[in-house]
Parts: sequence; C-alpha cells; structure tokens
Amino acid sequence: MKKQSFIKGALIISLGGIVAKVLGAFYRIPLTNILGGKGMGVYQMVYPLYCLLLTVSATGIPSGLARIVSHAEAQRGPAGSSAILRRSLALFSAIGLIGSVLMLAVAPAMAAAQGEPLAVSAYRMLAPSVFLVSVISCFRGYFQGKSNFLPTALSEIVEQAVKISLGLYFAQIYAGNVGKAVSAALFAVTLSEVAAACFMFLYRFAQGSAVRRPLYAERAQNVRFSSLLRFTLPVTVAAGILPLSNILDSIIIVNLIGRYSDRATALYGLYSGGANTLVNLPVSVCYGLAAAIIPVIASLYAVKKEGEAEQKVAFALKCTLFIAVPSAAFLFAFPSEITRLLFRSVTGQEGVWLVRLVRIMSVTTILLSAVQTLSACLTGRGKPKIAAISMTAAVGVKLALEVVLVRIPRVSIAGAAIASIGCYFVALLVNLLYIIRDKKILARTGLDLVRFSACAAGGVGAAYFLRFAGVFAVAGVTVAVYLALAFLLGCFAPGEIDLFGRRKNVNHRRFGLFPRRFIGGR
Repeated sequence: MKKQSFIKGALIISLGGIVAKVLGAFYRIPLTNILGGKGMGVYQMVYPLYCLLLTVSATGIPSGLARIVSHAEAQRGPAGSSAILRRSLALFSAIGLIGSVLMLAVAPAMAAAQGEPLAVSAYRMLAPSVFLVSVISCFRGYFQGKSNFLPTALSEIVEQAVKISLGLYFAQIYAGNVGKAVSAALFAVTLSEVAAACFMFLYRFAQGSAVRRPLYAERAQNVRFSSLLRFTLPVTVAAGILPLSNILDSIIIVNLIGRYSDRATALYGLYSGGANTLVNLPVSVCYGLAAAIIPVIASLYAVKKEGEAEQKVAFALKCTLFIAVPSAAFLFAFPSEITRLLFRSVTGQEGVWLVRLVRIMSVTTILLSAVQTLSACLTGRGKPKIAAISMTAAVGVKLALEVVLVRIPRVSIAGAAIASIGCYFVALLVNLLYIIRDKKILARTGLDLVRFSACAAGGVGAAYFLRFAGVFAVAGVTVAVYLALAFLLGCFAPGEIDLFGRRKNVNHRRFGLFPRRFIGGR
C-alpha cells in the first residue's frame, strides 16, 4: 500500500481516535442507567487498570515499533520490517500472556485490598485483554512504521463498536444481578479486543504477498529481542509515567486538602475528572500528529538527513500549535460557558472552582500537546530515553510543587493546576532543546507561536460578545475568525499542506497578505 503523507496520516489517526472517544463517551450514559451506582462503582474500580494498560501498550509498543520499522524499511526494504513484525509478535505476545495469567492469579487479592468481592470476577473477565492488546499494538506499530495509519484508526472504531453493542446487550441480560452484569460488560471489552486483533490479522493478510507463512512460525534473522526492547521500553515508561503520577496525585492532593477542608475528594474530582478531561480533549486530537511523525523522522535519520529531520520536527510542532493554541485560548476565554454545558450538575462553589481550574489549566493544552509531539520525534530519532527522562523529571517537579502549593488553604486545588503547568513546561523545554539544535528553526517556531496566538486572540475576541448565544455559536465564530486570520497572516505555505504527499519541486509563496518565499515545504 502507498505510504500516506504526514498530514493525511495524522488526519486519519486523529479522526479514528475522535470517533472512538465519542462512541466511548456516549456508551457510559446507558451503561450507568443499566448497572446503577453500585454496578458502575465496581466497573470503575476495575476498569482503570485496563486504561493504564491501554495507555502504556497503545503508546509504548506502537511508537517504538513504528520507529524500528520505518528505520528498517529505509535501510533494508519491506523484508526487514516483516521480520520485525514476526519477532515483535513473538516477544510481546509472550509478555502479554504472562500479564494475563498474573492478572487472573492476583484477582482475589486485588479485590480483597479494595474491599469489593464482586471485583474478582470482573478482573478475570478483563484479564485476557492484556494479551490481546499486546498483539494489537504490534500490528499498529508495524503499519504506522510503514506510514499506513488506516488500520490503527479502523481497529479503534471496531473496538468501540463491539464493546458498546455487546456490553450493553450483556449488561441488560444480567441487569438483575449486579456482579454478573459488571463482569459481562467487562467481558465485552475483552471480546472487543478479540475483534480488533482479528481485524488486524485480516488486514495484514489482505496485503497479499506480504503474508507467505504464519507470522509466528517464520524465523526472523538479525532482529534481536534486545533491539525491540531497547526502543519500546523507554517509550512505554514515558507513556506510563503520567498515569502512575495520577495515582500519586490522588494521595497527595486529597490528604493535603483534607487537613483544612472536608471537601478534599470533591475538589480532587473537579481537578482530575473535570478540568483535566477538558484540557485533554485537544491533546487527544493532536495525538495523530505525534503518531504520524515517528516514521517520517526515523526514515530521515536512517539516511543521515539530520537537517531535513529537524525541519520536519518543526513542521510537526507547528501543526500541533495550530490546533492547541486556539483550543487553549477558547478554554481560557469561555470556561464558564463550557462547564455549564458539559457539567450541569456542578454548581455553587464547586462550579466556581471548576471554572477557575479550567482557566488556569488552559495553557497546559499547549504544553502537553507539544510535549506529546516532541516525545514522538525523539522516539523517531532513536532517543526515546530522553523523552522518558524528561517526563520523569517533569513529574518530579509537579509532585514537589503540589506538596508546596496545595497545603496552602488559599491556593488549595489550584496548586495542582499550577503544578501541572510547571510539569509540562519542564518536559517541553528539555525535549525542544534536545531535538531542535538549529537556532533559526527555533526562532521560526517561536514566530509560529506568536502568529497562532495573535489569530487565537482575534478569534476569541470576536466571539466574546456573543458568549450569551451559546457555546456552539461562540465556537463557530472563534474557529471562523481564527482560520481567516491564519490565512491572512500567511501562517502556512501551499507546499506545507499537502494531503496526498505529492512532491513539490518549485518554489511556493505563502498564503495571505504577508507572503514570503518558501522552498519545498518543511
């Protein structure tokens, strides 16, 4: 299959992720009505472990393998990447199988520690997904390394479709028995991973001559397990640091606020479940850019084109800022309108705190999105350890700031929001200085940030006086004015936005009132 361009690949994987997330969000409403408070309590008690696993495996293995596959294809052609797929399946399937067995074995102990006997069966129903996600992640990394992002997007939609249909069906059948209903709904998650794995096998088989023998049977020479782990483990560690830090957040924040307030749990819920959720929406849209840039960077470094690779890094960061900056501006300008629409039950003093948190954390939309993209670029360059180290240091800064700020009653939960800004700023600074060494490219990136900020200010400024017309009207005006200003200021050249990957061998002028020469696109 023909490789997809960077922009086209990013759009495909982002759209797939958006569709999957929207389906997942709507799934929770009828599921809650069927399971009730008790059932959803058990479901939420077990499901975060799967989410943590999914975060680590769905980011770590595919990102690491994408770099290895694209690097191998640039040097040895398709035969090398096929060997990598076979070896990665052998390695990570074994690791996933061990994880599934361990989850089955420790289910009683985990349920006992949580004080909920009904969770035992729920853990066991979810355990096989550990193995299945590992298999799926190998295929996703393989196809992403070949700059083919369609299988990843489609498999995510298949997962959600099967989970929703079977989950609601099973939960309804056992609606009279909370334990069985929860276990059956979680078993639907495992079946959704079975469906996604089957889809990936069939898609791979449909490539024709690419599959001559069973994937697990053929020996792959010159591809060592140590080489696979060298790139996937650091990415996995980097992906798992934030979810693990969230566990520490819940302990630190609740205990510190609990010293002077009886609303510690509620305030933490506003921070983690409310403000963080809103901030992460644009970040999840930018994930497609991060996934799509890895094979591009890896291929360029494989053929020793470091200068061109830095140009591509800067362009990926530019595209990220193009989405993240107006999103942050919108969250900062209209937090009360957004929260009233999405969190109608949060009123009074809690509503005031939620608006305050969203406004403070709006800047983290830019920082976290940029960190996500630059971490992917470091993986493509073959330096995933730098991303892991920078995120570890950043989380250390975050936890230290939380301990200092949250204990102050006047600051309270706002201290956690401020700490998150410090966290992502540190990670961004380290990643940026390491991946882009050319000062001219850094200066141009800074200019891009200024341009997008000016356009975003114009967009929210034009919409501000229409804020009483509703969020959707305000969002429409903001987007329209932002895009118009981006065009007029010449933020992108024609050669930069090319969905179909055509090569540009002629000079281009920028769009807008202030064009300047642009050669070949970044």
